[in-house]
Amino acid sequence: MSLSGKIAVVTGGSRGIGRAICQRLAALGATVIVNYVSNPAAADETVQSIQRAGGKAEACQFNVAVADEIDAAFKKIIDAHGRVDILVNNAGITRDGLLMKMKDEQWDEVLNTNLKGVFLCTKAVSRAMMKQRWGRVINITSVIGFAGNAGQANYAAAKAGIVGFTKSVAKELASRGITVNGVAPGYIVTDMTKDLSEEVTDVIRNEIPMGVLGEAEDIAGAVVYLASDDARYVTGQFIHVNGGMFM
Repeated sequence: MSLSGKIAVVTGGSRGIGRAICQRLAALGATVIVNYVSNPAAADETVQSIQRAGGKAEACQFNVAVADEIDAAFKKIIDAHGRVDILVNNAGITRDGLLMKMKDEQWDEVLNTNLKGVFLCTKAVSRAMMKQRWGRVINITSVIGFAGNAGQANYAAAKAGIVGFTKSVAKELASRGITVNGVAPGYIVTDMTKDLSEEVTDVIRNEIPMGVLGEAEDIAGAVVYLASDDARYVTGQFIHVNGGMFM
């Protein structure tokens, strides 16, 4: 697979799964725009790791929940590079709590970032992709969006919403040479999971037929496949990367 000459934007690309995706895209030749919202040091670290490996990357700050910031950022990217070929909607947050105790703010924050952000970024890039008649949109959902999870009604709703959004937009954009797909991670070793107690981790591990948590690179591998020409006839689909936890 080669992504030489492609321009890729990865939201939430400064760490964890996003960083692994950025690094893998760059390793295949893409110029990667590493989005972040509040941690410039982490974004710079991702950019530097790519550049040290001989790749091309730059950081770009914008909040995926704010339309004006997104529009300005994508205008700047397109002005500088002439195009956007690949969009990976990876940015996401959690605000966990049982339904009866969940505050409106917890619901709104998660839906605005995890679902509305996918809508806004995809909308912002779709016109340029339609004009060039080539594009890849890859949305990162979650096993929780398919199976649900107690204490994560907001997160599950947002991630399930990405599924319907992906299929609908895939139908809208297919005739213009744009594919829209998703990757659904299971439990992956990231900053979000590293603070779990050993007891909780053991419970999760026992629910996974392969018996281990995944690595961020496992998700990156699925993303670069969907971004490549090898997946040119794949659209509206989801790759589940979860060690068999959900089938």
